[in-house]
Amino acid sequence: MAINLDNFFKSISKNSKMSDFQDLDHIDGVSVSTTCANLYSKKRDDVVLFYFRNGANYASVYTQSKLVSENIKWNLKVNSKKIIALLINTRNANAFTGKDGYKGLKVLAETLSNELSQKQKDDQEKPKKIETDEILFACTGTIGESFPTNKIQKSIPDLIQKIKYTQNKYIWMKAAMGILTTDLRPKIAMEECYIGNKLVKIYGIAKGSGMIYPNMATTLGFVFTDATISSNILKQLLKHNIHKTFNAISCDGDTSTNDMVSLFATSEVANAKLKTFKDKKLKEFNSALFNVLLNLSKRVAADGEGASKFVTIKVKNCKSEEDAKKIAFSIANSPLVKTAIAGGDPNWGRIIMAIGKAKVNLNPNKLAIEIGKIKVIENGKISISYNEEEAANYMKEENINILVNLNLGKKEFISYTMDLTKKYIEINADYRT
Repeated sequence: MAINLDNFFKSISKNSKMSDFQDLDHIDGVSVSTTCANLYSKKRDDVVLFYFRNGANYASVYTQSKLVSENIKWNLKVNSKKIIALLINTRNANAFTGKDGYKGLKVLAETLSNELSQKQKDDQEKPKKIETDEILFACTGTIGESFPTNKIQKSIPDLIQKIKYTQNKYIWMKAAMGILTTDLRPKIAMEECYIGNKLVKIYGIAKGSGMIYPNMATTLGFVFTDATISSNILKQLLKHNIHKTFNAISCDGDTSTNDMVSLFATSEVANAKLKTFKDKKLKEFNSALFNVLLNLSKRVAADGEGASKFVTIKVKNCKSEEDAKKIAFSIANSPLVKTAIAGGDPNWGRIIMAIGKAKVNLNPNKLAIEIGKIKVIENGKISISYNEEEAANYMKEENINILVNLNLGKKEFISYTMDLTKKYIEINADYRT
């Protein structure tokens, strides 16, 4: 399984190297396959298959948009206790494709069902027939274009043939690159932890670069563990951790039609039985899962379209977390703040503007702002120690931290975003041309 060089060279354009990424290797119960269905004008991997030959418990969260893609509609109707396969295509969102888009998924599900049932007969001692209801879909790309059912269907036999039961870092990288659209970097993350005395793995990949805003965005995230955890507990784990990870990022304030983050457990590790989400034996796993989701979501924000800087905005000491979140995203989504950051301008007046428009009750005389470790505002007025030249030098860095302190309570929220550059306009102006 050679790496897709076109995709990998794109990642190198932002100084990425294979050694920059964690060493994901084999995880029991997960098989990965990628191929080119010729969905793009240039040859590249554009379809990815995850196959769980013994099935996987699962949980998903989806976009909150009122207009959703056909694959989201399909997934919401799936009621199987276990998932056997997840098929992901890029280049086409399968959104606003009407009945033909949904029918296309039925065709693909039937083809996958037949091919994987034969794969079961070839490889399993006790083969089972794979049902269409055991298959999930993820689509990403342009909205409103006819879904390329035939091209993807023709690629399925090759996907099945390329299934390998042992994974390595190259295969995970290949999968991560196979789901990219305007992204420049693949996004992978991993953690290992214990449930009781059993070591378990948590691996994840994601994509996302534009149309990124909370309640999901044009984001796909897929996380896999070999632990034995029920679907019900997986749902609670995912819901608990999505709030401050994938729902804490914003690139441009736009929410897409296709977003999903899914968590799969293959039950290959015979860890201690878990009765509830609050089981003490899950504490370490819960923390590790949060780290994987946060790692992936930060990579999405850092790889925002045209981004040259990664920005962390922490709002603390608020009366409520909701207040902190409103202010954090008011700053993160402000074109004026983001363009100032792109230009290396410590224009803190724009931060003040964004705080003020967030519709949060505050006391101006208690407000404090820091850029990096530089005190800008103290007690509602400019700090006597503030140095514009020092702030301007800090703004040249690639990682920018903004701290807002309301001094009114104990709640906080952290959001992650990127700057807004001319490149963002170029990418989106030329997206379909």
